[in-house]
Amino acid sequence: MAPDRDPQLPAVVSLSDEDLMARVAEDDERAFRELVHRFQGRIGGLIRRVLNDSESVDDLTQEVFVRVFLHRRNYRRGSKFSTWAFTIAANLAKNEIRRRVRRRNWFSLEALTEVHHDSVPQLADRTESREQTLEREQLQGEVGKAITTLPETFRLALVLRDIEGLSYEEIAEVLGVPGGTVRSRINRARSMLEHRLQPLLPRRDGEA
Repeated sequence: MAPDRDPQLPAVVSLSDEDLMARVAEDDERAFRELVHRFQGRIGGLIRRVLNDSESVDDLTQEVFVRVFLHRRNYRRGSKFSTWAFTIAANLAKNEIRRRVRRRNWFSLEALTEVHHDSVPQLADRTESREQTLEREQLQGEVGKAITTLPETFRLALVLRDIEGLSYEEIAEVLGVPGGTVRSRINRARSMLEHRLQPLLPRRDGEA
């Protein structure tokens, strides 16, 4: 790899995501490796949550960064790198969903029973009993399964907002839809998810 053009530039670890991507556009491989280090967990978490399948995560995550590098000169300086990367990841995830639907065999037993914790950090509760731990993990697994039953457009909007924490404006850019549509999809997704999880939720006072 060629050395940095300017030895006075700060080390890549101190650069912003956008500055790193600007250097990647100039073929700086060290900057690219730093971006991969920063984002591979989040990109993989997004794909895992959308597909509820660990087997495809590594390949699709790698494909995201392959595309980032191949299209590095298309990156618009000043735009947010994370939004650009999530757009690529969301498009790949949508393509994979459609491919699996066409094959009609994407609900494997392993995918349905897996519990994923990568995207949502969990605080350990040392006072939690084994039974409580199992109940919590079961609920998390059911939430993961329920998310995969949502239609593609609602699923992506929900994961990007409630799990990845993107703003409505960022999600609108990722999905290429107006902000009002994003809010509508998220509200609809939350309602659908609550309906699917209703049998597992605690009953309110006065309910039969």
